[in-house]
Amino acid sequence: MQELISLFKALSDETRLRILKLLEHGELCVCDIVAALDMIQPKVSFHLSVLQEAGLVKSRKQGKWIHYSIDESDIFKRFLLMSVFERIHDTVADDKRRLEEFLKKKRPLAKVIEIKNKSRCCGR
Repeated sequence: MQELISLFKALSDETRLRILKLLEHGELCVCDIVAALDMIQPKVSFHLSVLQEAGLVKSRKQGKWIHYSIDESDIFKRFLLMSVFERIHDTVADDKRRLEEFLKKKRPLAKVIEIKNKSRCCGR
């Protein structure tokens, strides 16, 4: 019973619904979500922790960045989120637009360079 209460409390906030809708299409870094929602990082992190405690999102750390995605391990929660997404499809258009603009400007973390002469690699 407590798990359901936590789940529905997490879904009862507009900001958390907006975050979930952004994560619908894949993993995002906290900075991506902050830019899309036009909010400060501590506020976004708070909402992400509520979603994570409810079992709706999962996180992974890569360097100093934390990436979030929807936790699809529970079939009930997956179907519940699918129903939620159907009903909020057009209400977060501004968030998606800001996210797309931010991602276009975001630099890649590293540039992959092919080593043509592998005999020189690693002191060989």
